[in-house]
Amino acid sequence: MMTELKVAMIQSELVWQDAKANCHYFAQCFEQLRDIDLVVLPEMFNSGFSMQSMQIAEPMTGPTVQWMQQQAQFYQFAITGSLAIMTERGVVNRLLFVHPDGHIDHYDKKHLFRMAGEHQHYAAGVSRHVVLYKGFRLNLQICYDLRFPVFARNQDDYDALIYVANWPEPRRRVWSTLLAARAMENQAFVLGCNRVGLDGNQFSYSGDSVVLDYQGEPLATLPSGQVGVLTAVLRLGDLQQYRRQFPAALDADAFVLVDCSV
Repeated sequence: MMTELKVAMIQSELVWQDAKANCHYFAQCFEQLRDIDLVVLPEMFNSGFSMQSMQIAEPMTGPTVQWMQQQAQFYQFAITGSLAIMTERGVVNRLLFVHPDGHIDHYDKKHLFRMAGEHQHYAAGVSRHVVLYKGFRLNLQICYDLRFPVFARNQDDYDALIYVANWPEPRRRVWSTLLAARAMENQAFVLGCNRVGLDGNQFSYSGDSVVLDYQGEPLATLPSGQVGVLTAVLRLGDLQQYRRQFPAALDADAFVLVDCSV
């Protein structure tokens, strides 16, 4: 039987700095989902992209993390989305991947968006993280990471890139273009989940969430600015067959990612 991953991405507005209201909204969305393996939520889905990090941050034992575990276990699908988490290093923008049994993988955002001062309010992550789930290797990324192709370069260690974002409407062309580029250059599925509406700073977001195949072709999209859920099925066998037929990775330049923060 072909290995498949059935994904749902929720393109939504976010209530500014109100975790309880946002979790309530997404819980209502979950009730409508059927036969799904993975649900993807936007970046900082419980607060919006706020620089008041100390005000919105929660510990890993906090209510939003517990809510994600409860929902994943109840519905028996994985949930991924980022939120502000307090750590010994300070507050991080952490992308959680909660498995159906409640186990958590995570990735801390490495590239902090300095144009909004994110680097002044959050601590940067140091390395990428690939999750193994239902036979798929999933590379977790957050928003501004999308602009840095070396960080996302496939070293035959993943099958899909997941980008969660609060990517503003004025740069929506960049969002769509780079998502397609990451899919084509890495011969991987790409899932880009963005929010819509206005945030607490009156920045506008158009969404443009999309699931792309390994050639950059859309498998599922949502109209710009529209609240909704898009679903798609990722087929691992199709990806592997394409890589065999067009093995561009065999000619890729060799390199090593170095942690320059040490």
